[in-house]
Amino acid sequence: MTKSNKGSTSSRRRFLKVAAAGAAASVAAPTIVSAQGPINMRWQSTWPAKDIFHEYALDYAKKVNDMTGGDLKIEVLPAGAVVPAFGLLDAVSKGTLDGGHGVLVYHYGKQTALALWGSGPGYAMDANMLLAWHKYGGGKELLAKLYASIGANVVSFPYGPMPTQPLGWFKKPMSKVDDFQGLKFRTVGISIDVFTGLGAAVNALPGGEIVSAMDRGLLDAAEFNNATSDRVLGFTDVSKICMLQSYHQNAEQFEIMFNKTKYDALPDKMKAIISNAVEAASQDMSWKAIDRYSKDYEEMQTKDKVKFYKTPDSILQKQLEIYDQVVEKKSAENPLFKEIVESQLAFAKRATQWENDTVVNRRMAYNHYFGPNAKKKT
Repeated sequence: MTKSNKGSTSSRRRFLKVAAAGAAASVAAPTIVSAQGPINMRWQSTWPAKDIFHEYALDYAKKVNDMTGGDLKIEVLPAGAVVPAFGLLDAVSKGTLDGGHGVLVYHYGKQTALALWGSGPGYAMDANMLLAWHKYGGGKELLAKLYASIGANVVSFPYGPMPTQPLGWFKKPMSKVDDFQGLKFRTVGISIDVFTGLGAAVNALPGGEIVSAMDRGLLDAAEFNNATSDRVLGFTDVSKICMLQSYHQNAEQFEIMFNKTKYDALPDKMKAIISNAVEAASQDMSWKAIDRYSKDYEEMQTKDKVKFYKTPDSILQKQLEIYDQVVEKKSAENPLFKEIVESQLAFAKRATQWENDTVVNRRMAYNHYFGPNAKKKT
């Protein structure tokens, strides 16, 4: 072997050693990450395990768990597993729980302005439009300011626009405002003030406690949310009369909540996954709700023999009038409440005008295809 060949061989050996060392390092790197283990979070929802709302919480957790490849694992427990439903905010803020799934109106007792994310007529917006205000109209910043004002150590993600909720379940159809006088009624948030203004004696109970209270006569009537939840929670066992359409919760959404200390410690990549999973879960929930709610609405009529009635316009109009009175009073007491209301009104004015001017009313098309005079389609 020549001197030149010897030098060439030596160079190749050095290259192979460096390459082998690099390969070993690349193989070892995942082992180091894996050794750290996944980040585990224990959550609680504010819903019974059988409710579709708890299912929504599980759906969100699964999306995050899958999208992070198991690097973040969220376990979701049902209401009462660690704290009562209305105790979720305190538990997450203190770190007793790492996060949770509920609705902002459940924190009404902490700060009345939190109910503006879902308890009321939404100034003619539906829940999806209210979420548009939250993301693009200043609501996100106002919510952070609101939580900071009460010292809540949380990061909040409103999501999951809910359809208009029924007026509620009753012993007989409600035909006029006076029918509410002395009625023992369940609701939450600003709706407490609205139904009190209608003349009802209001009791704010978590979802899992409503039906048993009606069964024992502690409530005469109650509202919760939708056909699927109401049916699975047993409303059809204690009432056969449901009044549809109401302004008391016309634009509500859910809330995904993290303990802020725990959330802030997460890598930026994981925070991005969490945020995008919120939006993915929000849309998926809307699709699932249309499918499930419509099925249960149909079956409550055919199998459970429930009779549904449209809430009279006189009651709806009175709700709006009382709501305005409540808002005026609370705005005078609470500057943040007033600031949020003004922000919502400004956004709603242009958003609802755009919607009313451009979106066709679907009732005509429904009657054309499915109404009593519709031609049978083969």
